[in-house]
Amino acid sequence: MTYEIQATVRENQGTGASRRLRREGQIPAVLYGEGQEPVAITVDHKTVFYALAKESFHTALIKLTLNGKTQDVIVRDFQMHPFRQEVQHIDFQAVDATKPVRIRVPLHIVNAETSQAVKLQGGRVSLLNTTVEVVSLPKDIPAALELDCSSVVAGNILHLSDIKFPEGVASVALKRDANLAVATVTGKKR
Repeated sequence: MTYEIQATVRENQGTGASRRLRREGQIPAVLYGEGQEPVAITVDHKTVFYALAKESFHTALIKLTLNGKTQDVIVRDFQMHPFRQEVQHIDFQAVDATKPVRIRVPLHIVNAETSQAVKLQGGRVSLLNTTVEVVSLPKDIPAALELDCSSVVAGNILHLSDIKFPEGVASVALKRDANLAVATVTGKKR
C-alpha cells in the first residue's frame, strides 16, 4: 500500500509553538536523512493518526511532499500522548532507493492452529519478540514476516533461522551469527 503525506516547513519551534500546532490539528515533525540537514516540518494530525493505526504504515515507503518536492521516507519514531488519542511528534527518515536500511518488521505466526502442539497436545505458540530487525533496500521492505508453525510440537523453540525471509531481506542478528529465539511452544508431551 502506498501512503502519501503533505508536509510544510515550520518556522517556530519550541514547546509553545508545538502546542499551538497541535491545537490547530497539526503534528510537529522532523525530516532527516543521510546527506541532508534535519528539517522541522508539520503534518496533518488526522492523516497520520489513522495511518499509524495500520501496521503496514510503520514499514511502508511513504511519499512525503514538502515544498512541491516528493521524497521517499520511512517512519523512524513517534510519540503519543499518555492518555489522549493524540500523536505528539513524529520522525521521518529520508531514504535512498539504492542504499539498504535497517528497520524493525512485525512478526506473525501462521498455521499454529493446525500444528500437533495446538491440536493434539493442548498447547500454544507464544512469540518472544513481536518484531525482527532486518536490513534491505527500501523497495524490498516487507509489511510483515511470517513464522510457519505447522510442524511444531510441544517443547519446541523457534529461532530466527526458522523464518522464511523474502528475497533481498536479511536479519541483522543472523548476519552477526546470533540465531535468537523468537517463539516457544507449550503443551503436554504424550
